[in-house]
Order: sequence, then structure tokens, then C-alpha cells
Amino acid sequence: MSFTRKLLAWYKRNARVLPWRETRNPYAILVSEFMLQQTQVSRVLDYYPRFLKRFPTIDKLARARPKTVREAWHGMGYYARAANLHALAKQVAETGYRIPDDPEDLRTLPGVGRYTAGAVACFAYEKPVPTVDTNVRRVLTRVFGNAKVGMRNAELWELASRLLPKDGKRAWRFNQALMELGALVCTARKPKCPICPLRSDCLAVRSATRTRNRGPERPR
Repeated sequence: MSFTRKLLAWYKRNARVLPWRETRNPYAILVSEFMLQQTQVSRVLDYYPRFLKRFPTIDKLARARPKTVREAWHGMGYYARAANLHALAKQVAETGYRIPDDPEDLRTLPGVGRYTAGAVACFAYEKPVPTVDTNVRRVLTRVFGNAKVGMRNAELWELASRLLPKDGKRAWRFNQALMELGALVCTARKPKCPICPLRSDCLAVRSATRTRNRGPERPR
């Protein structure tokens, strides 16, 4: 599909170097996903290595005192994330410290919703499962749907599943690329449509072009 080829080619040239993209360690990826839920990437880049240095394994985190975990999270805000991550570590400890690779099993863990479950399954274990976060939702809605009306949640997940490559490594790159495009190009307020690799496939761009070509309506 040209959509996938264009997206992956763009990602290869433009992807940011981020530490959680350089690992397949399920625990390290889980930590990054919890941090990124409510915090900008630039801020997570400061906290992520410090947190992992203090709690390098899920075993260390499970054995830590709640106060110690809160202190390591201090300044990140949304402290329920830290509590959920700590509770998750304790729950996983009961099964031998292995983080599940199945999205449905992952969703039984504290603080893990559909997106986070898919992200861990894909980014840690290279499972070909969709990951629909805010950025992906915006890209898919603009390219394939009606940006003004939006798309239903079920429709977005179904669409993401259809577009997703079946090969695990390619699915990893595809999911990362969709999120990266939404973060860097298809932004919420000022999308950079002229440099978007998907502009020729995008319904939102076509709609805007038709509107400009028609010009203003004459008064009646």
C-alpha cells in the first residue's frame, strides 16, 4: 500500500532518536509508556533515565517503598501513574516478574488501557497489534475520515488494524511512524500539510483544496 510505503520512508528519514525506541525491554518500555501518558516527550527525556537508574528492573520497583517511588516521580505530576506502575510491578512479581506479551493479559494490570497494552505488546515483543493514541487518532481521522465530525473509537481501532502490517518488525515501525507523524507534522493546531508524506492521500487536504478552489460564495 502506498500509504504504508510513504509513511515508513518518511519515518526512516525523520524519526527522533528516543531511548525507549532503542530497547525491546518490556519493563523499560512500560515505564516510558506510563510517563508519556500525560507528559511531553522533552520532559520524559529528563525523568526516564533517572527513574530507570533508581529502579533498573521490575523486581527493584516491586520491592521499593511507595514513598521512594513517589520521590522518583516527583515533578512529573499525575502521581496516580506512579502508584499504578508500582502496583503493576507488585502484581507482576507474583508471577515471576514477567510482563505479559498478550494485550488482553496486559489490560488486566493496574493503569494499563487498550493503547498501553498494544504499545507494550508491539514495542517490546513486536506483536502486530494496533496502537491508537491521540496522535494516531488525529492522523487517521484527517487522512481517512471527516476531521470535523471525527471517527468513532471502534472505527479508528478497526482502521488501524486493517492498515497494520502483519510482520512484527514492520508493525513496530508502522506504529512508531504514525505516532511520530502526528507529533511532528500532523499536529493539532498547525499541521504542516505541505511537508506531509501523506498529503496526496489525505481527505482533509483534498477538502481544504476544493474549498480554496471554489473561492468565497457570492451573496444572494
